[in-house]
Amino acid sequence: MKKINIILLGLMLVVSACSTDLDQSPSNIASPESLTDFDGVLNAAYNYQTGSATPIAVMGDFRADNTQFDESPHNSFATFNGDVSTMEGNFFQPFYAALYKSILSTNIVIENSSNAKHIGEAKFLRGLAYFKLVKVFGDVTLNLSDAPSTEDTSILKRQPVADVYGQIVSDLTDAKSALDNNGLSSGRASAIAAQGLLGKVYMQMGDFINAESNLASVVNGAAAAGLGLEPIFADVFGSGTDLNTEVIFATQISGSIAISDYSGTTFPLWSNGGDTKSDEDPITADLVNAFDAAGDTTRKNATIDLSGPSRIAVKFGSAGAEQDFIELRLADVILLYAEALNENGNSSSAITELNKIRSRANLANVTATAQATVRTAIANERRLELALEGHRWFDLVRTGTVNAEMGMTIDSNYHLFPIPTSEIFASNGVITQNPGY
Repeated sequence: MKKINIILLGLMLVVSACSTDLDQSPSNIASPESLTDFDGVLNAAYNYQTGSATPIAVMGDFRADNTQFDESPHNSFATFNGDVSTMEGNFFQPFYAALYKSILSTNIVIENSSNAKHIGEAKFLRGLAYFKLVKVFGDVTLNLSDAPSTEDTSILKRQPVADVYGQIVSDLTDAKSALDNNGLSSGRASAIAAQGLLGKVYMQMGDFINAESNLASVVNGAAAAGLGLEPIFADVFGSGTDLNTEVIFATQISGSIAISDYSGTTFPLWSNGGDTKSDEDPITADLVNAFDAAGDTTRKNATIDLSGPSRIAVKFGSAGAEQDFIELRLADVILLYAEALNENGNSSSAITELNKIRSRANLANVTATAQATVRTAIANERRLELALEGHRWFDLVRTGTVNAEMGMTIDSNYHLFPIPTSEIFASNGVITQNPGY
């Protein structure tokens, strides 16, 4: 049944396809309502997430001030105009398609399975998929059906960001209630992963009150769930340390699995000089200077190699196609919690959390308590701690610091990325393009 289910999902196209494409499923393939074993469908939902790892890692760091392309047209990532839309086939379309395939798979489980744990995992994955989509594109198509109509194109219309976030919050809240923490050791969704992601979502929404309560539960419940900061920063990364005690949830990547675009590919290639489009100096001098200004040799040496002719990344070692993509780890949650505390007026508690991360990096404690100073300290810490993990650009947009950190005035249209034109054409224009593209 698992094999049949994966074949089915490979043939069923996502809701954003045109009706003639959707009509291609052979009549002898089982319909969603006829299935009784949803293990394969759920596994497919996990696997489709792999197709989003490389694109979002590139968007998160190469759009920002951490990494850079040196080959045209890829260097359009740094021009902040419509030129980046030429990268559709490289990043935006594979990202978009992979996540909507994952969403369709989760919908099948949610609408048809009677297994509460499976439904909880599916809702976690659907929430994760929509969170990535809304951060990248803004308004997006919101499909909650396991069998979207091939006739009613109105369902393809992009829905407002607020509505998408409302669905994400609903899914993650349900997932948190339906799951336990047994999935941590196996790489599956868990209750604490759902709560941590929910806290991260609230931070992206600017809802610091709800963010603080959810993030506090994760930080305070980490030890009981078997989570903790790895004593050595470098041990968080690499295939030999996948699913270590700091990782709350990771999209597991294997070179032997390739059921979606970018499955089994190596997102670290783009920053370690292994790709010709960023082979000379993929790491910016600005990031190197940021490490130096902080006196942060521990994380600098575990992140960047300056020994050769080029500045390249070493953060992920030589894990290659077996390197998991970390969606959420405890250090990320602790720093978000510190940020939420600070924004809610509790700067003294915020620096206590911040210093947990600085201590591991062998840096002196922050002692300032002025809110603005602590805010800057947390932002700087997130940059160094999470460098090359796909967070930087989205942090800048979230905190409204794009212009200040990028050193230029950037039209807010380019805070988002272009909707793939293939999706716009396939929908006969029901799906619209973002302004500026």
